[in-house]
Amino acid sequence: MKPAQFDYLAPQTVGEAVALLERFESEGEDAKILAGGQSLMPMLAMRVARPKVLIDLRRIAGLDHIREEAGVIAIGAMASKTSAEESELIRSRQPLFHAATRLVAHHGIRNRGSVGGSFAHADPASEYPAVALVLQMQMKVAGPGGERLIDAQEFFVTYMTTSMEATEILTEVRMPVLAPGSGWAVQEVSRRPGDLALAGVALTLELEGGVCRRARMAAFGVNATAVRLSAGEAELQGRQATAETFARAAAAAAAALEEPMSCIHASSEHRRDMVEALTERCLVQAAARVH
Repeated sequence: MKPAQFDYLAPQTVGEAVALLERFESEGEDAKILAGGQSLMPMLAMRVARPKVLIDLRRIAGLDHIREEAGVIAIGAMASKTSAEESELIRSRQPLFHAATRLVAHHGIRNRGSVGGSFAHADPASEYPAVALVLQMQMKVAGPGGERLIDAQEFFVTYMTTSMEATEILTEVRMPVLAPGSGWAVQEVSRRPGDLALAGVALTLELEGGVCRRARMAAFGVNATAVRLSAGEAELQGRQATAETFARAAAAAAAALEEPMSCIHASSEHRRDMVEALTERCLVQAAARVH
């Protein structure tokens, strides 16, 4: 299919882009932001999305940075996933985000797709929302009232919906570097390499003297947005990092999931089983990485 007719605008600054959004919002016109386009363009082609206006961010300078600022890695919204994948800073200082990026689709998609575009798209089968919950990331957005930071747990609302206002633009994502004494892991199940995940788990694990001091775990591909696996985290707290502990934590995490989604590719119960298996595997892998 071909997209429905739309107007195309390419502002030079974030301020201009925000002003355009504000104008079209006041006029009742549906305007969409175009970043990398790897999610939006297929939706346009299938007419799932039919905006009146596309506002392309590619001509705005300064939105593709990757840098560390006082223990925080800041990634500009227009940085490509390939840039994140090839960044030595991200690979060495936040390997969970690096590994999650390598799981996204195929190399050609990562070449074009932007980091910020994925966060703003908020697909529940995407790796990034779960990683954001685990790492307690923050999203910097710009709007008519200026800039503000939104915590990850408040940013993702439901299926392909964020807490950004219609007149706001995501400009940067921010994450802490991996804490000393931490292990990490991310695993997923998909029908084919590069497909969206049927279920996935991302986590970090901090150990002290062989005891689980802190864990943060999240699942993706199972509900309308990524979800923290809080029951599994509680099961780990203060217990020895053993195979038995990991198995109990994984079972608790899966059992506490609200009714996982069901589709022709995986039933609700199958997704629950996948979360349990993936959580246990990730915990074993993360514990090994602590050492």
